[in-house]
Amino acid sequence: MSADDQQFLDLLSSIPNQIKRYSSDVADYIDKAVEQAADGVRDSLSSASWLPEYARARFPARPPPPVESTVPMSAYERAHDWVVRHQYLCGAVVVISVYTTYRIVRRNKLSKKPRRAKRARNGGRQEVVVIAGSPTLPLTKALSLDLERRGFIVYIVCNSIEEEMMVQGVSRPDIKPLGVDITDPPSAGTSIEHFVTYLQTPHAPVPRANPNYLSLTSVILIPSLNYQTSPIATIPPSSFADLFNTHLLHPILTIQSFLPLLTSRITPHGEKASPPKVLVLTPSIISSINPPFHAPEATVCSALSAFTEVLSAELRPLNIPVTHIQLGTFDFSSFTPHHHPAHTSNLLSTAETRHWPEAARHAFARNYVSQSTSAIAAGRVRGLRGSSLRDLHNAVFDVLDGSDASPVVRVGLGAGLYGFVGRWAPRGLVAWMMGIRRVDELSAWEGSGASSEKSSGTGSESEEFVAVKGMEEEEGEEGIDSGANVWKEV
Repeated sequence: MSADDQQFLDLLSSIPNQIKRYSSDVADYIDKAVEQAADGVRDSLSSASWLPEYARARFPARPPPPVESTVPMSAYERAHDWVVRHQYLCGAVVVISVYTTYRIVRRNKLSKKPRRAKRARNGGRQEVVVIAGSPTLPLTKALSLDLERRGFIVYIVCNSIEEEMMVQGVSRPDIKPLGVDITDPPSAGTSIEHFVTYLQTPHAPVPRANPNYLSLTSVILIPSLNYQTSPIATIPPSSFADLFNTHLLHPILTIQSFLPLLTSRITPHGEKASPPKVLVLTPSIISSINPPFHAPEATVCSALSAFTEVLSAELRPLNIPVTHIQLGTFDFSSFTPHHHPAHTSNLLSTAETRHWPEAARHAFARNYVSQSTSAIAAGRVRGLRGSSLRDLHNAVFDVLDGSDASPVVRVGLGAGLYGFVGRWAPRGLVAWMMGIRRVDELSAWEGSGASSEKSSGTGSESEEFVAVKGMEEEEGEEGIDSGANVWKEV
């Protein structure tokens, strides 16, 4: 039998099965149609009004359609269903909760940490800290008192007899002045040599006790934290020169004078001590966002930050750690109880602008007064007193004992927040939040000839710079009379 014959036979054998299936489908369809038609006829006859009651068909009531049984969900199942439908929100909540818990636990653990300086075998003080900062600064006072309370011997660098007397007036036996004339390098070198000799000489804490040697733990640099705000156009070049000399060059020369001491490995005899650390403390709010009218602070602090990075790179191969502590806002009310409220600052700013030339007032006065009363005027967060000084003291101690080895430590209200804003927020948005608005009307340009004619009766005052109030008042009028400036009285 050929393959074609076999295929034909298979087709014939499948015909009865197909006929049976098709006939079954047709019968089922006809049965359903007939049943539906019969139901319709019975329903019509049972409800027809023209048939007598006895002729109407009686049908049993149809059962109601089955109702799906609903089982109530448990609380766990409802919670699981909500979490599945809000996965991203739940993930964000978990991350924030874990981070917050970590910070709280770490903060509580660090707050309970005992922070005391190491003692010598005879019970006397052994670790020495040098603070290179003006004794008049509240931060220098607060930090020196706290380190002395924790068991350090604190030396404050003094540049004059008045500063030495101020340090001695604290009446703390372990807070001592260290006279170093930074402006005279040979004299500064001699003072450092005397200090090294003092460290290498054994000292007895009490009479008849075994003497011990002192070890240099750290040099803490605290530049000036006070800066005047003013438009760049109204700051004379002499004031910029004085600013860079006192606020920038002086700290750099101070570190330069102590570098031979830091790199000489002055350690107690027979003991292995860790190398001294260098701490540089600078304000960070203004230098993070560089707002208008803060050119002195933004310029100096940015330069000090760059200097600190270079210093760290040079001392890292020598195993001398350098830490840059960026400061936020702190509560210095216990050291400076008198402060001006916001409305007083507004009045002072308005009064200051009256001494500016007319052209400068037209260009900058309105925005200057607005930013003076903004949320971060003078580097402070309005409405908040600032962080407690204890946070700063703990941060400094953790760097000294090696618990915190970070190259940059941010501490204080606003230090981390404004650092983030400065990196990511648009500059225009920051200026707008400080009240800076577009100036549409400016004064007309007055040439030098017209200016000389109008100011012929005023003498030398017509060519004076507009002094930055409170900047360098002790230098008298000679410090602001030299040179020339386009902003003149007209």
